[in-house]
Amino acid sequence: MVKHYHFSLPTYPRGYHLVTDRILNEIDLLPENGIFHLFIKHTSAAICINENADPSVRTDFESIFNMVVPENLPFLQHDLEGPDDMPAHIKTAMIGTTITVPIVQGRLDLGTWQGIYLCEFRNSGGSRKFTASIYS
Repeated sequence: MVKHYHFSLPTYPRGYHLVTDRILNEIDLLPENGIFHLFIKHTSAAICINENADPSVRTDFESIFNMVVPENLPFLQHDLEGPDDMPAHIKTAMIGTTITVPIVQGRLDLGTWQGIYLCEFRNSGGSRKFTASIYS
């Protein structure tokens, strides 16, 4: 059986944000066992699983990705929406728009130090839409 949940998260500032609890608040109780699949419906923000304890990790993510894909590169052609837009598309392609996590004993089977990140690459990205699918 598959159950889908469609929801939006509020606007977050540019950066990397732990959203595990917010996402779980958008769905019913998890089944005893199954698969949790999450999809973000955007091309300038991403989702991933990473460190959930030390906030400096999120700051370092922002610094590293801005160094790898800086704004205002002179050869970029897609610039109608501002200098942060095309770099946001590239960062999204690098990180991805989906995650899948096993559900074990009614909980996401994340590691001790793992959480779900919303990676917001735009200066003013707005609310972000998601689809969560539960396979049980």
